[in-house]
Amino acid sequence: MNSVERIEIVLPGKVEPEGLELHRGPVPVPAAGQVVVAMEATGVSFAEQQMRRGRYYDQPPFPFVPGYDLVGTVLTVGEGVDRGLLGTRVAALTKTGGWASHIALDAADVVAVPAGISAVDAETAVVNGITAWQMLHRKARVRAGQTVLVHGANGGVGSVLVQLALAAGAQVIGTASPRHHDALRALGVTPVDYRSGDVPARVRALAPGGVDAVFDHVGGEGIVGSWRLLARGGTLVSYGSAATRDDEGSGASPVLKLLGRVWLWNWLPNGRSAYFFNIWAGRAYAKDRFRARLRADLTQVFAALRSGEITAKVAAEIPLARVCEAMRLAESGTVAGKVVLVP
Repeated sequence: MNSVERIEIVLPGKVEPEGLELHRGPVPVPAAGQVVVAMEATGVSFAEQQMRRGRYYDQPPFPFVPGYDLVGTVLTVGEGVDRGLLGTRVAALTKTGGWASHIALDAADVVAVPAGISAVDAETAVVNGITAWQMLHRKARVRAGQTVLVHGANGGVGSVLVQLALAAGAQVIGTASPRHHDALRALGVTPVDYRSGDVPARVRALAPGGVDAVFDHVGGEGIVGSWRLLARGGTLVSYGSAATRDDEGSGASPVLKLLGRVWLWNWLPNGRSAYFFNIWAGRAYAKDRFRARLRADLTQVFAALRSGEITAKVAAEIPLARVCEAMRLAESGTVAGKVVLVP
């Protein structure tokens, strides 16, 4: 690759993966307070799967460059930025823009990746790790001895979530297809086949008194079953609407419905609570606090990765130019962990 050329993947509209476009152009120049990062790893998350269908609830207008997060090396710095950042490996949460060989970012938005963690391994723990950490510790506040239910325990967020919950001393029940059950048992998770009939009944048999927390990325009507599984004092954390990924119509509608249910359930006098988790909450009106929290939590996630409390689950490493293949694989439902794009 020519060092002065930027490659980016553009989502031009509602297209099949083959409709993604590869564009070339100049490497960006950092403005004051910015750094330019040479991407070493970015990922395919569920958000991009929704975006290409026009169903991510606050995606920008087409065309745009997707890419929710990335890991890379600081190539150049703008005015007012510490030159000590040059050559540093950093991670960033971007929401869009990560599917590019080079990206300009505010220096305040990048977090150093500790030595000893590869770019690809670190990438698996950025959006997935932050989401899992904040849901577990900031929302549900899970403690040792509690029992939690993680839907999609083999997925990108789910696989990190179960490991963090186990490290916190919780008992973990995880839904997944049978081919992932042995790997989950090896971790210490009690697996439940999400396609084998009445999942709530199977979970009740394992936790007759209810569970202390449920982490639900599925949404749809199944969220009601998740709520009913909570013990008194328990917490439901909803963080997606995977059940409606392939629906037609507004991408905001499933989220608004979830928000309405959460609001209603929190009014019920039964000691249980519900949240719809939004990783970007607070950024618009408290940017400094948002950045400090993100930096603190991602630092904790990287420490857990380096210590072995969590392990990087890489489903595949695929070159950026073959993003169509990567998207197809991520959407297939056949892989465990994260599909990572590399330069």
